[in-house]
Amino acid sequence: MAVIGSGPAGIYTAEALVKQSSEPVEVDVVERLPTPYGLVRYGVAPDHTSIKSIANYLRRVLELPQVRFLGGVRLGADVSVDDLLSTYDAVVYCTGAMVDRKLGIPGEDLPGSVAATDFVNWYCGHPDVDPGQFTLDTSEVAVIGVGNVAVDVVRVLAKTADELSSTDVPHDVLERLSESQVKAIHMIGRRGPEHAKFTLKELRELGELANADVCVRPEEATVLGGDFPRQIQGNIKVLQSWAARQPVGRPRRLDVRFWLRPVEILGAERVEGLRLERTRLSEDGRVEGMGEFETLPVGMVLRSVGYQSVPLPGVPFSKKTMTVPNDAGRVRDREYVSGWLKRGPTGVIGTNKSDAAETVRTLLSDLEGAERVPHGRIDALLESKGVRPVTYDEWLSIEAAEAELARSLDRGERVKLVGLEAMLRACRP
Repeated sequence: MAVIGSGPAGIYTAEALVKQSSEPVEVDVVERLPTPYGLVRYGVAPDHTSIKSIANYLRRVLELPQVRFLGGVRLGADVSVDDLLSTYDAVVYCTGAMVDRKLGIPGEDLPGSVAATDFVNWYCGHPDVDPGQFTLDTSEVAVIGVGNVAVDVVRVLAKTADELSSTDVPHDVLERLSESQVKAIHMIGRRGPEHAKFTLKELRELGELANADVCVRPEEATVLGGDFPRQIQGNIKVLQSWAARQPVGRPRRLDVRFWLRPVEILGAERVEGLRLERTRLSEDGRVEGMGEFETLPVGMVLRSVGYQSVPLPGVPFSKKTMTVPNDAGRVRDREYVSGWLKRGPTGVIGTNKSDAAETVRTLLSDLEGAERVPHGRIDALLESKGVRPVTYDEWLSIEAAEAELARSLDRGERVKLVGLEAMLRACRP
C-alpha cells in the first residue's frame, strides 16, 4: 500500500492499515519533503511543545517493521498516479490543506499582505519558505481571524526572541524576530466572542504574555444571552476579564477585536493600512456591515480565515468543497483519501485518527480477495527515474544534525535546519 503524505493523517492511515488488516501489510509512506510529520513539524507553534510531542507517537508508527518512509518523492514530478497504481495495491492521498483562504478584498495582493500559513511556515522552518521572506520592520500588524492559528501567530509576534530561543525556531528566523519593530498587534474577528474558534487553553496563554499587554474593548466583549457550551462560556469570561483591566505598560500591545470585517487593504506600493467595517448579525444569522468604518495604520496584514486543500496531479478534486470527492474515503478503484483532503480543514490533529480508520475499513473491504501487486516495484521505478528517496535513517540524521546545532548554539533540544540543501547535506554528507 502507498500513503501519500506523512503528516498526522498519513501516518495514522499507515497505522490503521497495519492494525486493521487480517493479513500482513507493507506500507510505504511517500512524502515530498525529506522530513516527516507534516503539520506537527511545520504548523504547530514552536513554543507548543506539548502538541509537538505528538511526533513521538507518529515516530513509533514509522518505526514499525511493516512501514517504510520514502522522503523527497513528489507526486506529479517524480511519480504519477499511474506509476503508483502499477506498483501498489492501493493508494491513499493524505496531503492535507496547505494554503490559506483569500479575503477577497481590494489590496489583498499588496506586498505586506500575506497568508498566515506562510508566516507559520516561516517561523517553523518549512523549506518552501525563504528564511529572509519576513522583515518585521513595521510598528503595527493586523491578524485577521480568531482561531487557534491566529492565536499562535499573535503570540509569536508578541514574544521576545529570548522567550523563543529555547524552541526549535531556525536561527536565521530567531535573529529576524530579535530585530522586530512590532509594537502593536491587532487580532480581528468578524463576529463576536461567542463565535471565536480559538480554544480556552490557547486563549489563556495570551493572558500570560510577559512582553505584551492584552486589551479588549468592553463594548466588543459584551454578549447578550445565549446558552453557550462550557468552552465558549470560558472564552467569554476570559475576554471580559481582560476588558476590565488596564494596560501596565509592557513593550508590546495586543488588541483583541470583534465585530469588525476587513473591507480594503490600503497602500500604493505596500500595505499602509487596513480599513474595517463594524458588523452585526442579521436576522438570519449572517454577518452584515453597519456602514461604520475605521482604519488601522498597519504595515502588515496576516490572514488566518481558514485553510484549503490544493489539487493533486491526476487526482479528482472539487473546487466547490476544495476536497477530493469520496465515499467513506473511496475515490476511485484502488484510490482513497484521508484527513483534511477528504473532509476539509475541520477537527484537531487527533480527529485524523478516526478519519483514517474509516478510510482503511473501506479500502480493506474493497480489496478483500483481490489479486495483489508484487511489493517493492516502486524502488526500481524510482531508480529508473534517477530519484533517490530519503530513508527513515537519513531523516534521523537530519534530526541528529538539528540537535547538534542546538547544542552548538546553546539553544534547547533542537534548532531546525533551513532549506532542502542543508537537510540533504545532513543526511548525505
